[in-house]
Amino acid sequence: MRRSRLVAAVVLGILAMAVGEAPRAAEPAAPAPADSLMFPGETHISNVRQLTFGGDNAEAYFSADGRRLTLQSTRGDWPCDQIYTMNVDGSAVRRVSNGRGRCTCSFYSPDGERIIYSSTFAGADTCPPRPDMSAGYTWAVYPTYDIYSVRPDGSDLRRLNDVPGYNAEAVYSPDGRKILFTSDREGDLELYTMNSDGSDVRRITRALGYDGGAFFSPDGKRIVFRGKHYADSTTAEAREYLSLLRRHLVKPLHMELFVCDADGGNLRQITGNGAANFCPFFHPDGRRIIFTSNVAHQKGMKFDLYLIRDDGTGLERLTNSGGFDAFPMFSPDGKRLVWCSTRHAGRAHDINTFIADWKD
Repeated sequence: MRRSRLVAAVVLGILAMAVGEAPRAAEPAAPAPADSLMFPGETHISNVRQLTFGGDNAEAYFSADGRRLTLQSTRGDWPCDQIYTMNVDGSAVRRVSNGRGRCTCSFYSPDGERIIYSSTFAGADTCPPRPDMSAGYTWAVYPTYDIYSVRPDGSDLRRLNDVPGYNAEAVYSPDGRKILFTSDREGDLELYTMNSDGSDVRRITRALGYDGGAFFSPDGKRIVFRGKHYADSTTAEAREYLSLLRRHLVKPLHMELFVCDADGGNLRQITGNGAANFCPFFHPDGRRIIFTSNVAHQKGMKFDLYLIRDDGTGLERLTNSGGFDAFPMFSPDGKRLVWCSTRHAGRAHDINTFIADWKD
């Protein structure tokens, strides 16, 4: 869940919010001056603007022209996440999902004519049950998630896959011809590509363990993703992973970042810090990657944004809010950054969307 509800569940769990709980009435905070939304050491961002005010907001991603955003949000009368669009100034908010089930992982097509997202509504109109925490903190990998395509006004709903299992975390390639996504259709959480109409599905990762939250590089030749791999399926850790997956659960507290070619070749791990690293996204230069990690606060579970080169060098911390900063994405021209954060929350555990000018 580029970027899926899986990733958003980290936020909710870490902040003691149960996935699937009934929505709270939002208590919006008043807009704050841009300079008050920053913290010491945040030298790469300026002119920070808050776009949402209350509730749970996650995975806000730019359209290719940089004018609009998609995001998932629990708000209003909807008991769990739905998909919305809005202008980059936070105006003209519009729901584009159908209001049924739980939704996640929305993304504009490069031509702006379609939006893809995943939803559980084919399994049930209601929200799926909360994950079983008897084995510790886990994410639910709902087997009723399927990938859909709609017009930006929510019309012309098309189902792009009809395969049992989890199908989510979908993004378009820069040329719009391919969709990259995560699925457990073959018994493991792996990355796949398919044509934009859902045809020609190809598996591109093979290692045992969870691979997800993937994005293409700006030229479409490579991908970056988060993963947790097991060299031997007989180890206790691997057996636990497979046992939980059969119950549609995963434990997310240790993930590293990887890059590979768009067909899965030349796989290379670029972090090895033992933390929860996720939400990676390429800088428009194609050589640097922004991501979220709790590497500086593994016990306190605070998450910040970091920048790293695609060879694993040059790690640089970008945010310092003392809370949760995640789901970063650069605008196509590299001049702005959008992300979600608990900074300036109107009430405890609110996660809002922010946009800032990027200072390189």
